[in-house]
Amino acid sequence: MNKKITLLLLSLCSLTTFAQSTTPLDKFVNRPSLQSAGVSVYVKSLSTQEVLAAHNIKQTLAPASTQKLLTTTTALEILGPDYRFSTYIEIDGKIDEGILYGNLYVRGTGDPTLGSQQVGYQGFLNQWVKAVRNAGIRQITGDIVADVSFFDGDAINPRWIWEDIGNYYAPGIYALPYLDNTLNIQLRSRAVGTVAEVVKTLPYIDGIEFENHIRCTEITYDGAFVHGLPYQNRRYLVGSIPSNQGIFGVKGDIPNPPLLLITHFKQHLQAANITVDGTERVMTESTFPQRELIYEYQSEPLIKILKEVNQNSNNLYAEQVFRLLASKIAVPCTINNASLIVRSCWRNRGVNLNQCFIEDGSGLSPQDGLTAEALVQLLQFMNKSTQRQNFISTLPVAGQSGTLRGFLAGTPMQGKVCAKSGTTSKIKSYAGYITMPNSEVIAFAVIVNNATTKSRNVQSLIEQLLLEIYKQETR
Repeated sequence: MNKKITLLLLSLCSLTTFAQSTTPLDKFVNRPSLQSAGVSVYVKSLSTQEVLAAHNIKQTLAPASTQKLLTTTTALEILGPDYRFSTYIEIDGKIDEGILYGNLYVRGTGDPTLGSQQVGYQGFLNQWVKAVRNAGIRQITGDIVADVSFFDGDAINPRWIWEDIGNYYAPGIYALPYLDNTLNIQLRSRAVGTVAEVVKTLPYIDGIEFENHIRCTEITYDGAFVHGLPYQNRRYLVGSIPSNQGIFGVKGDIPNPPLLLITHFKQHLQAANITVDGTERVMTESTFPQRELIYEYQSEPLIKILKEVNQNSNNLYAEQVFRLLASKIAVPCTINNASLIVRSCWRNRGVNLNQCFIEDGSGLSPQDGLTAEALVQLLQFMNKSTQRQNFISTLPVAGQSGTLRGFLAGTPMQGKVCAKSGTTSKIKSYAGYITMPNSEVIAFAVIVNNATTKSRNVQSLIEQLLLEIYKQETR
C-alpha cells in the first residue's frame, strides 16, 4: 500500500478513536462559548469516592448564589434547625397607673420574617400591642425607639456594586428588617420616549423623594433600577420600562426599615387606644440603660428560613442569617466576623476554603470566590452530617421546585437532582447531589464565569454535561 495512504488511514483511525473516547467533560470545556471562560467542574461519587469528572477544581471563581450553600450549611451546623431569631420589647421607665414614664424599645437581632410575605406571622404587630397592654401600659410619655445596635453600621456591604445597591434584591441589612425590606414603586407607563410618572409607593413612606429618569421605551421587560443609600429618603430611578402599560410596578429597597416598622407599631398602639406622646427614632448604638423586658417575640424555626434562602435564592434572608453568625464572636455583628465564623466552622470539617473569598452571605458580591473542590467537599461532609436531611430539605429539586423548576425538566434526571443554582449575566453555577437509580449519591459542582453566550445557553450546556455523565454511569 502507498506509504502516504497508509499514514492517512492511520491518522483517520486515530481521529476516530479520539472522537469516540471524548468524554462529556472534554466536550463541555471545549465548547466555543466556553473557550475563554473560567470553568471549574468537579463530579464525585460519594458512594464509591470515584472522581467522575474534574477540571480546574482548585480554580477560584465567582459563584453567584451557590455562595448561599456556605451560609446555610454553617447556620445548620452552628445554630441548628430549631434556632429562632428574637425581637425584644423593652421599657426604660416606670409604669404608674397605666402611664409609662419613659421610652418603649424594639430591639432586633436580625429576624428577616418581620412582616415578610415569604415566612412568618403577618399579625405580629397585634401581638406586640397585646404585650404592651398586658404590661399595664395605656400611655407612653417617651418615644418609640428602634434599637438596631445588634448589627454594625454597614447596612450595605461595601463589596456590593452600585448597580445593585438600592434594588429589591440587594436591600440594606438591619437588625430590624421589615416587609422584606422591599418597596414597590408604582409608575404610570405612557408613550414611547416619555418619562414614567411616579404615582405612589407600597408601602407608603412619608417624605420619600425620587429623582426619576425612567423612560418608557419599546422594551418588553422591566429595565428599571433603583439606587439609594441606607437611612436616606431619596431614591434615584434610572433605566426604562415598557410603554403604554398603565400602572407598572418596579421594586426597590425600603430606605429605613427599622423606622417604618416602629412607625407602623405606633399606629397599631394608637389604634388600640394606647397613646404615645413622643416620636419614633432609630438607635444604632446602644448602652442598654436599665431596661426592662416586657415581651420576647420569636421567629419561625431557622430551617424554614433556610428553605427560603436556598429554594428561592432569597438574598435578604441569606444576608440576615450570615450577619447573625458573627454574634458567635462579638456584638455588634460585622461582615468580617461572619466570614471568620464560616471559615472556622469548616476548618476542621474537611472543607478547604483557603483559596476562597467570603465577602457576603448571598453571593451578590463579585468579589466572592469559591472552588468546585470546596463545594464538593462541603456537599460530601453534609451527606454524612447529622444535619443531612435538614440540609437536603432546603434544596430545590430539578424540574420540580424553586430555582431548579426549569432545570433538567422533562429529562431522565428530573426529580433526581437537588442543588443550589447561581446566576448573573456573567456567572452560571450549580452545586448539589445526583441520586442514581441504584441509590448511588453523586456530588457535583459546576462554575462558569464570563462565557461568550447567554446565561440560558450556559445552563443548557451544563444540563447536557450532567445528562451525559448520568447516562454514562447508568450503562
